Amino acid sequence: MNFKVIKKDLHSAARICSLTTPHGRIDTPIFMPVGTQATVKAMTPEELCEIGTRIILANTYHLYIRPGHELVERMGGLHAFMHWDGPILTDSGGFQVFSLGDLRKISEDGVRFQSHLDGSTHFISPEGAIAIQEALGGDIIMCFDECPPYPADYDYVLRSAELTIRWARRCREAKRRDDQALFGIVQGGMHRDLRERSAGELCALGFDGYALGGLSVGEDKRLMYEIMGYCAPLLPQEKPRYVMGIGAPEDLIEGISSGFDMFDCVMPTRNARNGMLFTASGSINIKNAMYAEDNSPIDGECGCYVCRNYNRAYLRHLYRSGEILASRLNTWHNLNYYLSLMAAARSAIAEDRFTLFRQEFYAKREGVGTGG
Repeated sequence: MNFKVIKKDLHSAARICSLTTPHGRIDTPIFMPVGTQATVKAMTPEELCEIGTRIILANTYHLYIRPGHELVERMGGLHAFMHWDGPILTDSGGFQVFSLGDLRKISEDGVRFQSHLDGSTHFISPEGAIAIQEALGGDIIMCFDECPPYPADYDYVLRSAELTIRWARRCREAKRRDDQALFGIVQGGMHRDLRERSAGELCALGFDGYALGGLSVGEDKRLMYEIMGYCAPLLPQEKPRYVMGIGAPEDLIEGISSGFDMFDCVMPTRNARNGMLFTASGSINIKNAMYAEDNSPIDGECGCYVCRNYNRAYLRHLYRSGEILASRLNTWHNLNYYLSLMAAARSAIAEDRFTLFRQEFYAKREGVGTGG
């Protein structure tokens, strides 16, 4: 992996960078559509390319459970298996294991858990998480971490952050493939001193990139933005910075403003399947009766395939009729909105007008705070 800072904004920490992997170059800031089970729901790889997708995220936990990383490896790895020749980032599965709640038990060695599919018992260690991701064959792989719940008492978060650091060291030692970049994950809950300690110890281990985990787990947005703001300067400027799992458009703008480069979330695809569509002036719920005879596109400022060819009335009809096409068109638009937002942010940074771009972004939105 090769990483280079191309341009820094004059009035914020926002920056444009290039990240080159064995499967292509990525210009950041970038949003990564989530392909949980080796597919971005409702979209083909060709359609993802058409809307400007440069990298996707695949989920280690889900692919380990089904169809199994050994099978994916026999099929030639994720790229061949899912017919995607661009870069792929695989998460470690730590967040998914965390979300299993009572179905999992954490120890120093790793996590023992029950499958959400059939209740079968499994165990993943830091070394196992690396082996699974090496078999899957993503361009960027993640250290195994524990994501503490929110709220949680200080002592628990301290022990959790210390465990994540020890696991990160084991992940680094277990890595065998030279064609994959390994990112460490900064944890520490909502406590600044623990975040600073986690970042410092991970940086000392020398990873290829660094991620901020444990956000968007129920905390107030202003707290989320505060944590991003003080964590970004703790991470090396010459390495990529990634905020995991945050996804509202304003969250991405604040993350970019803080100096982060990479983002992912299921929000644009999941919300699309539930009839929630993103526009420059905020989100709309296409299920609402007010759109029954609305002949306008989803977003008058959007030039995507959906907005060029379909109106709100038809999209509402598809959704209320339970048609598969509703999920496809809604997802196409939402992902296009996110990727276009990232492209616009990159242009604004290149022209030293990101602060104005951020102000205009909020000015257009209805009922959305200023974030910072």
